[in-house]
Amino acid sequence: MKDRRPQYDISNTIDVSDAHQALHAVLDVFADIYPKFNHLAVQKAFEDCNQLFEGEHPDYLPCDTLYHDKQHTMDMTLALSRLINGHEQSVSEDERIGPDRAVLGIITALYHDSGYMRRKHDHKHHNGAEYTLIHVSRSAEFLKRYLHKINLGEYSQISANMVHYTGLEVAPSQIRLPDQKTHLVGHMLGTADLIAQMSDRCYLEKCYQRLYIEFVLAGIAVQVDAQGKEHIIYASPEDLLRKTPNFFKREVEIRLDKLFNKVYEYENTYFKGKHSYIQGVYQNQELLEKIIATDDFSLLNRKPPENYGTQTFPGLEEYLNQHPQQKGLFKAR
Repeated sequence: MKDRRPQYDISNTIDVSDAHQALHAVLDVFADIYPKFNHLAVQKAFEDCNQLFEGEHPDYLPCDTLYHDKQHTMDMTLALSRLINGHEQSVSEDERIGPDRAVLGIITALYHDSGYMRRKHDHKHHNGAEYTLIHVSRSAEFLKRYLHKINLGEYSQISANMVHYTGLEVAPSQIRLPDQKTHLVGHMLGTADLIAQMSDRCYLEKCYQRLYIEFVLAGIAVQVDAQGKEHIIYASPEDLLRKTPNFFKREVEIRLDKLFNKVYEYENTYFKGKHSYIQGVYQNQELLEKIIATDDFSLLNRKPPENYGTQTFPGLEEYLNQHPQQKGLFKAR
């Protein structure tokens, strides 16, 4: 993975910061397994998603969350298409999920983080990260509206429910979908979200430089109990990384292996015997364990691609001016 370019997918062949490249990669993946599928809906969803992230949507500001950005969305959507491809090649004809569920999965993936987007009249929030705790529910509402706009309204509630496989707001056992094949798409959706971001070439650097700040803005780094007492959950970017291995074992592995039934195994079929994403995930975890063991954060030397030409986190200064008690969380930076 050392020669992999930071804006490229796990195969180092697709620039996933480019929605056009990601679109054509997904179309190729689907064309390999489906003689017919709604490619126009896929193309429309990609184009509209790109406009949403870039601030060209009439109702929304550009994406300002630098961890949950367009590159992540394109990367996980491509990962989902590959899991679907691997599944369809691995099972009998009657066990296939089919092109309609596959396309719905792709559209849901493209908008799974739309809940981070701020509306143009939103003057209460300084950054989309402030919606972190409810972003999946906001994504569900966005998807319900969007599917009606592209004449797929009959699937709107299914997509709105399915997107909860990418978050923690609703337990997987409580997600309501019409059949087990659609749940399977949900398992692959949730899996793609995890394995794409955690196998990212610059995953650790993005956690350190970007995810920590999103947690501060979200109110996750410091939590207030019922008595009004503050509890520091993540005291610094270093603290976040030191606590990540436990999160990985306590949350991520359980979701991947048990709640999502190891559907990541389907990448083995797509990549013809390789576990590319899973290998990338564990390579990042091994590096993180080395960093923690040696207390050498200088090993975080990969440079993530810039988001929209800036490394300054939008809205952070304004947020800290209104929440001065949280400025101390940045002493270690």
